Amino acid sequence: MSQKLQKILANQGLGSRRTMEKWISEGHIRVNGEVATLGDRVEDDDTIQVDGRTLSQKKTRHRHLLYNKPAGEICSRDDPQGRPSVYRKLPKLKNQRWISIGRLDFNTSGLLLFTTDGVLANKLMHPSTGIDREYAVRVLGNVTVKALQNMREGVLLEDGLAMFTDIQKSPESEGANQWYYVVLMEGKNREVRRLWESQGLSVSRLKRVRFGSFFVPSSVKVGRFVELERPEVNDLYELSKA
Repeated sequence: MSQKLQKILANQGLGSRRTMEKWISEGHIRVNGEVATLGDRVEDDDTIQVDGRTLSQKKTRHRHLLYNKPAGEICSRDDPQGRPSVYRKLPKLKNQRWISIGRLDFNTSGLLLFTTDGVLANKLMHPSTGIDREYAVRVLGNVTVKALQNMREGVLLEDGLAMFTDIQKSPESEGANQWYYVVLMEGKNREVRRLWESQGLSVSRLKRVRFGSFFVPSSVKVGRFVELERPEVNDLYELSKA
């Protein structure tokens, strides 16, 4: 049974479908010796090469990690400024690559999921899945009832309307040290920070504490990761069907 070339490549953990489509367009992929084109479908016995390296079409066993990211790491593999990358601490792979399910910015800490399954990663990051992302936020400034109402109802940012589906003040808040738990259902760049900034407030600390049904276990300290077991992997795939 034939499948789309970019789907097979993504299933091998080489990257998202969009990235694979870019590789195909740029001529990095050959099928049976011929340069592949977008829209090509391949059979199980076809030979696929990526930059001259033959790709095995055997069923791939994918791996999945939960990482407790510290502030001060980037979610890119390379950085012109030489800042440390989240990928430097992950296990080395052969013929696969880690793909982060969404990103956290340099100064944000907390839960970050990784997979070698590009198709899964793409589904989990797509806005249509509507997966809850919950953050703990330390806010500086006078948080008014009106500001909270605005962020619940929606604020027009430069890239569209954004809102929190839930905002709860932490019982541990006191004085200027105000902590809130906020939930949103997409992951635009710096969205949590920008929503608070739109109300004249600033975020001094930001930590992702939940992605869908996944929390950081207390046993996974900052800067450490844990490989997901079969029940958790099943939950991850179920989450992608939302």
